[in-house]
Amino acid sequence: MKFLSKIGLLVLLVGVVAISINAVQEPDTNENLEKKLVNDYNVYALPIPDSMEFAGEPVPLDDPDIRERFDRELLVNTYWQSNGLLILKRANRYFPILEPLLEKYGLPDDFKYLAVAESGLENNSSPAGAAGFWHFLKSTGREYGLEINDYVDERYHLEKATKVAAEYLKSSKERFGSWTMAAAAYNAGNYGVSKQVDRQKSNENYYNLLLNDETSRYVFRILAFKEIMSNPQKYGFNFRQQDLYHPIPTYKVKVDTPVTDFAEFAKQHGISYKILKIHNPWLRETYLKNSSGKEYLIEIPEKGQYTVTGQ
Repeated sequence: MKFLSKIGLLVLLVGVVAISINAVQEPDTNENLEKKLVNDYNVYALPIPDSMEFAGEPVPLDDPDIRERFDRELLVNTYWQSNGLLILKRANRYFPILEPLLEKYGLPDDFKYLAVAESGLENNSSPAGAAGFWHFLKSTGREYGLEINDYVDERYHLEKATKVAAEYLKSSKERFGSWTMAAAAYNAGNYGVSKQVDRQKSNENYYNLLLNDETSRYVFRILAFKEIMSNPQKYGFNFRQQDLYHPIPTYKVKVDTPVTDFAEFAKQHGISYKILKIHNPWLRETYLKNSSGKEYLIEIPEKGQYTVTGQ
């Protein structure tokens, strides 16, 4: 009897397992799938902060138009999760470089979020040809003294481009009277903003102006990045310190002669050509003419930062 009981129990267990496997393998019906979507995936409306400021200037969030425009950018940039997480990772590497440069050149710290809005903290270029972290056009870069040619493009030089961004923004602030308007003018140009101020017979206040779609969203995009990046966990971005990208220690090598081959130059300094270009994206060719004997400072990562094989 005990033996038969054990067999019966075994048969019962096998039956239960078979039913469970069948239940797991059975495809979901539309009704079950809808229930799962409701229970397992949720998108939440985001609470708007009670108050915000940009570079010490208050944002009038009690105005329904302003509130809705900020809400749009907060939603778009919170729920573009992959982009947001990448920006947070890059910020851990580049904000420690940008922040002292902004202070050095007299810009409020909040302008680091303008660089985020422009380039996502990458040395990329826009469809219009604006380039670098600060997205300067060639004409603007040259106007402010950046060297831009086939061999060197200082729009990609973080310190020099930050200095030019500061000069442009401080000039706009002096012209329009506020940092918020200076940020808008960075996007639309000083002439474009002035034209709209005159046309609309408005005081020089960004929040009172009707501007093109890009510029009307621009400052709110900056504000959204500020809010999200200042409170990442609040908006669902979770990471450990080791998940972030970290600053890479470098030293500078002075060059005031032509360089015939940057691949050989890199090898002499214990790195690859690729790593040389990653740290010096403003070098645009495989060589440097430098017939004038101009002095350049080339960044070289400290020993041990990268694994270089085949050297």
